[in-house]
Amino acid sequence: QVQLVESGGGLVQAGDSLRLSCAASDPTRGAVTLGWFRQAPGKEHEFLASISWTGSKTAYADFVKGRFFIDRDIAKNTVDLEMNNLKIEDTAVYYCAASRVVARMPYTYSEFDFWGQGTQVTVSS
Repeated sequence: QVQLVESGGGLVQAGDSLRLSCAASDPTRGAVTLGWFRQAPGKEHEFLASISWTGSKTAYADFVKGRFFIDRDIAKNTVDLEMNNLKIEDTAVYYCAASRVVARMPYTYSEFDFWGQGTQVTVSS
């Protein structure tokens, strides 16, 4: 099992940048890919980005390419999401997750097996 704990959320203004962090336990034992999702009020979980712990591969949702960046720190067992030029529509609860899928880079909710509790990000005008 993988335990995940998110941090770094808060209230920011449109145009600001924010970096979210996710601390993971034993990421190379129970999962091979770590990712970030978000859930806005009344909506489903939305895939943002993922990174392969072993292969150092990344995948991004089209609407965040060039604005959001995912990275991992092997020594610290963390996966971070750097968000730039935040917009009001970015307001949501942000979750980190871990997947055991090995055939390809996962991007759907059902492909991720472990989830953190989430951290709130609110963007105001």
